[in-house]
Amino acid sequence: MRTAVLASGRGSNFKALLEASKKEDLPIEIVAVGSDQPRAAALGLAKEFGIPTGVFSIRDYPQRQAQEEELLIWMRKHRVELLLLAGYMRVLGSEFIQQANFPILNIHPSLLPSFPGLHAQRQALEYGVKVSGCTVHFVDEGLDSGPIILQEAVPVLAEDTEDSLSQRILEAEHRLYPKAVRLLVSGCVRRVGRRVQILQQEGLE
Repeated sequence: MRTAVLASGRGSNFKALLEASKKEDLPIEIVAVGSDQPRAAALGLAKEFGIPTGVFSIRDYPQRQAQEEELLIWMRKHRVELLLLAGYMRVLGSEFIQQANFPILNIHPSLLPSFPGLHAQRQALEYGVKVSGCTVHFVDEGLDSGPIILQEAVPVLAEDTEDSLSQRILEAEHRLYPKAVRLLVSGCVRRVGRRVQILQQEGLE
């Protein structure tokens, strides 16, 4: 499946997806990587592997709608069939989501619906939860509110800092995101309203 990735930072989840696709256990081809940050490390990584990149800084557009229209044109140019958000720090607008003719997935560092938005790990520590984790979900018009595909729990330790908890959650993200994408592109994911059913197939459990 022809896949685009949007990232705003270092691109560690993009790297995990790319490595999984190179091992041939993830049936996607990452054909384009875009960012709203011209200096995002994810862009440099994509260039190392010869993957086309695009920069869509909001400062270069009169309004968000214009930026997102340009994103859609770029993705259609690359014949994108799947969009993966990997640390993309902008909320996609409703018109973009409605016009996209492909699934859009995101990974978030909490067990949604708890702690959406920025600094989810800090939110978890401040609230005092004993278990946090990460969530792969479909993107809808809300903030981290789309139907949940997979989640992985990560215990919160008494000595955890925001950095230490973030690192352990990130390790879980690198496992969970390729797994969720593999299930989707293999036809094992079915949406029924807000609920997502996982249809297990041999070799994908």
